[in-house]
Amino acid sequence: MIKAIPEFDRYRIVVAGDAMLDEYWFGDTQRISPEAPVPVVQRRATETRAGGAANVAANLAALGVRAALVAVVGDDVPGQAIRTALSGLQVEPYLVVAAGQRTAHKLRVLARNQQLIRLDSEESLAGASAALAREFERSLPQADAVILSDYAKGTLVDVAALIGVCRDRGIAVLVDPKGADFERYRGATIMTPNEAEFAAVAGAASSESDFFERGRRMCIELGLEALLVTRGAQGMSVFTRTDAPVTLPAQAREVYDVTGAGDTVIAAMAAAIAADFSYQDAARLANLAAGIAIAKIGVATVTRAELRFALHRRGRGGRGIVDLPSLIDVVAEARARGNRIVFTNGCFDILHAGHVAYLDEAKALGDYLVVGVNDDDSVRRLKGAERPVVRLEDRMAVLAGLAAVDWVVPFSGDTPLALIEAIVPDVLVKGGDWKPEEIVGSDVVLRQGGSVLSLQFKAGRSTTGVIESIRNSGSG
Repeated sequence: MIKAIPEFDRYRIVVAGDAMLDEYWFGDTQRISPEAPVPVVQRRATETRAGGAANVAANLAALGVRAALVAVVGDDVPGQAIRTALSGLQVEPYLVVAAGQRTAHKLRVLARNQQLIRLDSEESLAGASAALAREFERSLPQADAVILSDYAKGTLVDVAALIGVCRDRGIAVLVDPKGADFERYRGATIMTPNEAEFAAVAGAASSESDFFERGRRMCIELGLEALLVTRGAQGMSVFTRTDAPVTLPAQAREVYDVTGAGDTVIAAMAAAIAADFSYQDAARLANLAAGIAIAKIGVATVTRAELRFALHRRGRGGRGIVDLPSLIDVVAEARARGNRIVFTNGCFDILHAGHVAYLDEAKALGDYLVVGVNDDDSVRRLKGAERPVVRLEDRMAVLAGLAAVDWVVPFSGDTPLALIEAIVPDVLVKGGDWKPEEIVGSDVVLRQGGSVLSLQFKAGRSTTGVIESIRNSGSG
């Protein structure tokens, strides 16, 4: 079970495969052409995105992984657009620029978020396979995993040799396959076909148990460590040679576009494997990512913040103790979805019923509650040398366990002003007899149209009172 989304920036993953440029024309259609029974689209906007293997690399970069792409592009406008996109994504390029080669290019025309037509321009990239193999070898040092993204454009014509290189170096290699010849992927660590691709090789299953047996058999026959079959509305199933199959239900509530969903799945799977997830938990992370991706239009990426947010919404993690950069990410994601952020702060030394009631009241003012906690040094400056009684790590752990609290973040200053300026909450709350205008950060929040409130603590409950009670009990 996934309890947290790890930091992925310590991992380096190499993607090799068929890169292409995805172009989108967005417009409106209100009439049928008098020349033929087709809709007339009034183009309003255009957009280009890195597609195919380049989209896999883009997904890795969005997760924070240090990604590299090994691919063939033509010396043309789409090829230059891919190179520019990779630079913007900070993906390491190991590109073979083939003179006279036409870069794979897909043009999609959409109206009201519905794809009307796709126009493809492509030719085989197999002629550059030798040059690609050299770039592949050059890209491998310090790689934690490799993804081979096969779109049958010819880049991976010698895929067996690339798998062999990875096996010789002890690097996990994940393959997104194409075609009916899976034998060429023998020895890969993980393979991620969709259900149609799987059935074309393993045969149509007569029942779920038959499907499971065919998946297990494919793992054994091809020498795979794991097999992940994506099954559309049925979610995805993960097989290993020894464990019982696991089927994960589809995550998306609304499906706008499945374009590029397989790229997101294999990128998330590889990132999880690099982070030492089990195959089953890596599949769970990939399933979560896929649910986010297909709710977007066109080839799309998924960020670590989106994963944390999605995990949090499902009540299975993604909450608790965070650092400031992670807090900024998850708050931005929550705000993009129209949610209200509440912020409060304090020492919270010896948590008591007054704190709990106060935090419950604060949470009721919005959708997500962020609690800033003074570190030990700042507590000593504010409360005296004998405080805190409870160290920072334990104070944060207790706060994170409360149902009302979504994210807990430490701060080292005497005030949380830097935190407030970083996230600019919709509601700023302080407990006690503070006047709203006296609360640190109130000007920041009010200037952005937020609200500042002072809530009363529960009478008779205080940390000082608890400490005095303990002392008196001890002296008696």
